[in-house]
Amino acid sequence: MTETLFTDISQLATPASGLQRGAAMRGLSVTENAALLVRDGVIAWTGQAADAPQAEQTISLGGRAVVPGLVDPHTHAVWAGDRLADWDAKLSGATYEEILARGGGIRSTMRATAAATVDELVALARPRLAALRCSGATTIEVKSGYGLDPEAELRMLRAVRELRREFDLSPTLLIHVPPETGRAEYVQEVCRHLIPQAAEMGLANAVDVFTEKEAFTVEETRALLEAAQSTGLHTKLHADQFHAIGGTELACELGALSVDHLEASGPEQIAALAASDTVATILPGVTLHLGLPAAPGRKLIDAGAAVAIGTDLNPGSSPLFSTQFALALGVRLCGLTPAEALTACTVNAAAALGLTDRGSLSKGQRADFCVLEGADWREVAYVLGGNVVAEVWCGGVRATAIRE
Repeated sequence: MTETLFTDISQLATPASGLQRGAAMRGLSVTENAALLVRDGVIAWTGQAADAPQAEQTISLGGRAVVPGLVDPHTHAVWAGDRLADWDAKLSGATYEEILARGGGIRSTMRATAAATVDELVALARPRLAALRCSGATTIEVKSGYGLDPEAELRMLRAVRELRREFDLSPTLLIHVPPETGRAEYVQEVCRHLIPQAAEMGLANAVDVFTEKEAFTVEETRALLEAAQSTGLHTKLHADQFHAIGGTELACELGALSVDHLEASGPEQIAALAASDTVATILPGVTLHLGLPAAPGRKLIDAGAAVAIGTDLNPGSSPLFSTQFALALGVRLCGLTPAEALTACTVNAAAALGLTDRGSLSKGQRADFCVLEGADWREVAYVLGGNVVAEVWCGGVRATAIRE
C-alpha cells in the first residue's frame, strides 16, 4: 500500500461525484487551506489541513489551488495530413462545396489518414495528446472516423490502442461520412462486420455516428446504433451541428451516453435532453474557429440538462489543443458559470464516456487532479492562452508530459 498526503492546498474545488444536471452543476465544494490523502491511486480523504491524518509521505503543493483532472469527452486526435489550404481558401471566400471540388475538405484528411501506417498515426497523435494532458486532461476520448474503409478505421483504432500505453484514452469508433456511392451497402457492412470486429477486438468502447443532412440520416443512424448496442458497445452521436433533423431525439430515445455539438438545437432538442440521462456535450472550439452560433449551454442547464464540454480537437473545424481553454470558452461563448464549466469538464465529461470513477475529488474516486499556477481555482476558467495548469497527477502519480 502506498499513501501520500498532499498539503499546502490553498483551495480544493470539486463537484460531487456522479452526473450533475441543471442547477446542481453550480454546486462546487471549495475547501480552503486543504489537504488530500491518496491511497493506492484512490482518494482516501479530503478536508482542511488542520484535520489531516498521518501518512507515509507528504508532498507540499506550494499554496496553490487544486481541481479534479479534466476529462476531454470529444476529440479526433488521430489524423494525418493537414487542412491549412482549406482554411486559407475559406478565409479568401471559397465555399465548402468549392473546397470539396478542389479535393479538399474532410475527404482530403480521410485520404491522408487511410494512407498512413499505425506507427505514423501514433507518432502524429502523440504530441497532440501530450498537449491536451499538459492543459489538464487526465482522460481523453479519441475517435476514429477518418478512415471510411473498414480496415483504415480499424487501423486508426489500433493506433489509439498503442497510445493507451502512454495516455488514459477512451476509444470510439466513429461512423463519420457516407461513401459517395453504395451508401446502403456501406451501412450494412458497418453493422454486420466493422462494429462487431471493433467490439470483439476490444478496440472501441463506443460507437458514434455523424447525423446530419450532409452525413447519415436518422434511419441510418438508428441501424448503426442498434448494431452497436447489440455488441455491448456504448453509443454517442454527433448531432445538430448544422441542422436539427432528429439525431438528438434519437440519442435520448436509445439512451446514448451523449449527443455532441448541438449548435443548431432548439427548444424541442433542449427539452428532450433535459428529460433524459444523455449528456449534452458542447464544443465551443468549433464556434470559435468556424464562426458558428454557439451551442445553447445556458439554456440546456436552465432546462435541467447535464452538460459536458470537449475540445473537438480536429484539423478541420477545431484545432484546439487545450482542454482548459475549451473550459474557458464554455464560459465566454456558451454562457456557463465557472463552476458549471468545471463540472462540465470533469464529472459530466466522464459520464459522457460512461465513467463514474473519476471527475470528483471525493473519497473513492481515482486520484486525478490538477495543481494550478495560482491560489484561486477560478483561474482554470479565467485564463485564456497561457497554461494555468502547473502540475497534472494521474492516479496519484505525477504525469511526465507537463511543463516544468
